[in-house]
Order: sequence, then structure tokens, then C-alpha cells
Amino acid sequence: MLINCVAYQDGRKLADVEVEDISDYVARGDCFVWVALRDGDVGELAKMQEEFGLHALAVEDASRGHQRPKIEEYGDSLFVVVKTVEQRPGGNGELVLGEVDVFVGPNYVLSNRQNSAHDLLGVRARAEREPHLLKQGPAFVLYAIMDAVVDRYFPVADAMETELEQIEERIFEQKSQRDNIERLYALKRKALVLRHAVVPLLDAVGKLHGGRVPSVCADSQEYFRDVHDHLHRINTTLDSIRDTISTAIQVHLSMVAIDEGEVNKKLAAGAAIFAVMTAFAGIWGMNFKYMPELEWRYGYPAALLLMVTVCCYLYRKFRKAGWL
Repeated sequence: MLINCVAYQDGRKLADVEVEDISDYVARGDCFVWVALRDGDVGELAKMQEEFGLHALAVEDASRGHQRPKIEEYGDSLFVVVKTVEQRPGGNGELVLGEVDVFVGPNYVLSNRQNSAHDLLGVRARAEREPHLLKQGPAFVLYAIMDAVVDRYFPVADAMETELEQIEERIFEQKSQRDNIERLYALKRKALVLRHAVVPLLDAVGKLHGGRVPSVCADSQEYFRDVHDHLHRINTTLDSIRDTISTAIQVHLSMVAIDEGEVNKKLAAGAAIFAVMTAFAGIWGMNFKYMPELEWRYGYPAALLLMVTVCCYLYRKFRKAGWL
């Protein structure tokens, strides 16, 4: 669906453009056209390919969707894929992945937003409020789109850190151990989802500043360096979250092992006490004719007293050792 189709000249809005007239404005050379689509279908992308002269392979990737974050060069134009990451409202914080495909040329920008609840109207409004920056042309628009998407990663990462802190506070609570481990694994999956959006884009944006930079972005390298810095910060946060989750899981497993050891010690102590009683009962239960205790009047109570005394002695020893 077409959202906007506007031509800009010297950083200011020139005119709203009909789709059929896009190629005329692109051919002028003194302005650029910025088109925004939402969930554009194959027919719309084919029409845009005709008006802008887009590369067939880039259009094919945009039509299929579900692309890995990347930046590809096609002559003097770029095809950029950026993943949007949003938390599903009203649920358990599950992350929803979307995608923004951006075609950038010397005098055009075409963005196609897919499966994303957050619009990019704020990006256009911001660019129009800064005509001195919008004068840089399509490169600044690409930066503004990428910056808006990347900035939305920060609240997601912050929410993960907050949730991890809450789990850490409860990690030593005996009753919450199973719930904690389930939440840790769910958090680990969410961190992995965000990481899959950040890391490939981090590598790709590195191509837009320093070294050989595509010509369309040559005059805006410092802006893409800023995006690269934001991505690096988010990636560092994700590494920290991942390490903390791994440590928390190891702590949980260690606590389980300790608990199992405590149970095993109690069982072993109980078995030892019971074994002593069994041994005495087995000896006196043997059917021999000549056993002095059998003829003694106080043999039976003495045997019971001895068994109780030995068991009490073992109990005190195990208790002192912390096994009971």
C-alpha cells in the first residue's frame, strides 16, 4: 500500500507525486523522490521497478521478504534490508520481527515496511524539519530510516535487562527455581532474536563509513558511523545479557546439584542408621542353640538398648557433620 510519494528539492518538499509521474521527477536530476510503501505486494513493487529502474534481483528479494539484514550494491544504487524488532502488546513480551526494505539511488528513495506495527511517518516529519540535512538527499533519508529502526532496539534491550535483574533477585528462592529457569531460557531466545537483527546489520553498516564507501553515501559517512555506534552499543548489551544468562543458568544448575547432594547425604545417613539396626537384628535373629543372650533374663531389653544407643550415637555424629 502506498503511504507517501513526495519529491524534494534543496531540502524542501517540492510536490506530492503521482506514481505514474515518478520517472519524470527522477529524470530531472535537480530533485529526488521519496516513496514509502507498507506491505507492498508484487504488483506495486513491479510498478516501482518500472518507474525507478530498480535492479531485478533486489526487487525479487523485496518481494519474497524474510531477508537477512544486509546492504547490497547494484551499480550506483543500494538495496538495504533492516529488521524491525517489536514487543507484542498485551502478551508475555514476545518479540515480533518485521522488515524494512530500502532502495536508494542518486535521486530516489523507496522504502517498503513489512509486518511492522510502528510506522515511519515520524522519520519523514523529522527530515522535513531539518531541510539543511535533507539537502544531502537520499543518503540522509536512508540514515534517518535506519536510525529510527535501530533506536527502537534500545527499549527492547532495556526491557531484557530489567527482566534479567528481576530473575536474578529471585534466583535463590527455592520455590521459584523452575519458573526462573523457564524465564531465563525464554529471555535467551529473545536476546537471540534481537542479536540476529543487530549483528548482520552491524557488519553491513560498517561498509558505509571509512574505506571504500558507495558513492550515494559518500557525503554522509559520519551519520552512518553514528548508526554503527548505536548498533555496537546494543550488541555489547546483548553480549552482557547472554553472559549473565549463562552464569545464572550455571548457578541454578549448581544449586540443583547442591540440593541433590544434601538429599543424598540425608538418605545415606538414614541408611547407615538403619543398617546398624538391621545388623544387630540379623545377628540376634540367627537360630543357634548356644547364644548366651538367649538364656539371659535381660538379654532382650539389653539388645534393644544397645541398638538404640548406637543409633543415637550415629544420629548425633551425622547431625554434627551437617548430614541431617
